[in-house]
Amino acid sequence: MKIIIGSDHGGFDLKEACKTHLERNPRWDVTDAGVFNLDPAGYPKVAHRVAQAIAKGEYKRGILICGTGLGMGIVANRYKGVRAGVCHNLFTARLSRQHNNANILVMGGRVIGVGIALEMVDLFLKTRFDGGRHELRLSQID
Repeated sequence: MKIIIGSDHGGFDLKEACKTHLERNPRWDVTDAGVFNLDPAGYPKVAHRVAQAIAKGEYKRGILICGTGLGMGIVANRYKGVRAGVCHNLFTARLSRQHNNANILVMGGRVIGVGIALEMVDLFLKTRFDGGRHELRLSQID
């Protein structure tokens, strides 16, 4: 599966840990959309890059990480066809897929530890959308 990942400086360290984790699994084809160092950087540019790639169908899933996850989520959810779930634990990561068919996992590098974040990434990528009653709700968004 093709995955695109990006962060601002506040999420850089967590992004690097997630990217390394994903690259260890040959099932994932990972593209890093930036940033590439800890220099101060605004989140919108990277969020736009990742959300556009998802909206165009170039990637099946995305991961965005900023300090809290909130800014990245706001930007990403402006794109038609993008459902970015701002998640802070395993429960929200799982339900973002099962109930909302989220295609971008958004996390906060300053609020989530590396261990739980890696578990969230794995859970997000393996969890299927439940469909059914949730499809009607999603159709009401667009």
